[in-house]
Amino acid sequence: MSVSGLVSRLDYATHATGDERVLLIMLPGAGMGAAEFAAQGMVAALRAQRLPVDVSVVQPDMGLYLEGGVAAALHHGVIVPARARGYRRIWLLGISLGGMGALHYASAHHGDIEGLVLLAPFLGTRGTMAALAKAGGLGRWPAAAAAATLPEQHLLGWLTAHLTCGAAAPALYLGYGQQDRFAPGHRLLAAHLPPERVATLPGGHDWPTWVALWRDLLARSPFGPRTDDAGRCAAP
Repeated sequence: MSVSGLVSRLDYATHATGDERVLLIMLPGAGMGAAEFAAQGMVAALRAQRLPVDVSVVQPDMGLYLEGGVAAALHHGVIVPARARGYRRIWLLGISLGGMGALHYASAHHGDIEGLVLLAPFLGTRGTMAALAKAGGLGRWPAAAAAATLPEQHLLGWLTAHLTCGAAAPALYLGYGQQDRFAPGHRLLAAHLPPERVATLPGGHDWPTWVALWRDLLARSPFGPRTDDAGRCAAP
């Protein structure tokens, strides 16, 4: 299907009912197709947990990332209709560029989602990550902001504020391969997360590593009892 810049969408429903059912929206990275999440075993790994979690794999047009329209497309094309269908617990999972898309959505509509699962997320260019590391990490973000593009400033500014305010929601889980080309940025993010919400394994920027990380994170029960909305930070 194609709705508001969304190239395709594949749904995998459990037919669960009640307030505790979860909608997990999966976002692929650049060069990936929506069908790959099922083909690589990501959906099956979730099903094996026997959780009331419905899955929608949504593939935005790559142009939306350049134009800054990913958050709006997800909001109007997926999230708002999902809430109209009764979903109250919504999570985003993004791989690589899809992880950046999930963060862009959270920065614009953090009150609409309960949590994020980021697998090898693209957080910014290598130059921006190097400047951030030199400045002392995410906690020192303003000192590195001049080296970043405007979209990076918006995303990393929100992420820093969210992590430093100690909010309970949206919850954030991170998984990355130790040899991933974006690992320096991942380590900067991991330093601000509880250890139980970070999974890291030997591996690179590839499906075998992401699937193994997903299984590891699932074992940590991210979709347990809902997070209290009162634990959210005010929007920066």
